[in-house]
Amino acid sequence: MFDWVPLPIYTAVYYHLMMFIVVLVGIHAASFDLRDKQKLSGISGLAILLFIFILLYMGLRPISGRYFGDMASYARYFENYQNGLPRIETGDWLFHTFMWLSAQVMSVKAFFLIVDLLYILPMCLFSKKHFKHYWAFCFILFLASFSFWTYGTNGLRNGLATSFLIWGLVYYKDRKILMYLFFALGFFMHASLIIPLAAFMVSYFLIKHPKYFFYIWLTAIPLSLAGGSTWNTFFENLGFLEDRAQGYLVGGEEFEEYFSQTGFRWDFLLYSATGVFSGFYFIIKKKLKDTFYIHLFGIYAISNAFWILVITAAFSNRFAYLSWFLLAPVIIYPLCKYQIEKNQYKVLGAIVFLYFLFTYVMFMK
Repeated sequence: MFDWVPLPIYTAVYYHLMMFIVVLVGIHAASFDLRDKQKLSGISGLAILLFIFILLYMGLRPISGRYFGDMASYARYFENYQNGLPRIETGDWLFHTFMWLSAQVMSVKAFFLIVDLLYILPMCLFSKKHFKHYWAFCFILFLASFSFWTYGTNGLRNGLATSFLIWGLVYYKDRKILMYLFFALGFFMHASLIIPLAAFMVSYFLIKHPKYFFYIWLTAIPLSLAGGSTWNTFFENLGFLEDRAQGYLVGGEEFEEYFSQTGFRWDFLLYSATGVFSGFYFIIKKKLKDTFYIHLFGIYAISNAFWILVITAAFSNRFAYLSWFLLAPVIIYPLCKYQIEKNQYKVLGAIVFLYFLFTYVMFMK
């Protein structure tokens, strides 16, 4: 469908479009009183159009390993399944079962489209469930997240796994069994989801003591600086990650072509700190008592603390994503649910713009 877009600029189109969108949202939020539901309808309509376009543009992209990383490998798996090869037996059995079944009834193009539907739809459902009339702001922030494009075009299993966790959180308040079902589906899509799932369980017992989330996150920084790559080896030896995820920790020659910089990434740490600062501001300074938000923040902070410990790993970005996929709602949730600031909606528009600005600057580097 979009084969006419040259591959060298295919990804750039998404980033430039999102810059236009967030500027538009910022102007709209600064110009109108968003307590007026009629004014919100314009943002909601924009979000629906954006959902349709991004789904089609991402899901129907040309197959390319050079520009979309692991996509070419997934396409080869799919072709092998179409040619009658048996399903690959791995820890992520649900993803390969889904791919094998899809190969029996559809084209590879349709498969990638459905994968990206399952990737994006939970973000929309989550936003609709928890933000009501202001859902569009959270949804657009999801799409503007630093790793959104990468995990919809390259790290598909990771992206699907975390989206199933987001889907599960749709049912956090009223249908716990369904929530845990989606958590399980996400885990069997990609075993690395064990990290945010463990953070979910730990943070559940600390909801009444949210300061511990900040202590855990802050403590991880000096521990990482002092321990360096020792933490990578330590977690690899625990054996709770599947083989490829352990490869992300240890690195090696087979991974060298995929990354350009390792070491302690202060730029990414500052990016992560925006979520921690938001949680501290709303929970501690503004004394927000929303149980769901506190739990959500706990998942983010603990998962991000794990990433900080393995920040020097060759593929630590894969572990960063296991917290970053929740950064958008962590930052924006209180502003869409409660009256906290004077001129709050202007602040909201500015946050949407600044949030994407980091993503845009990193892409343009």
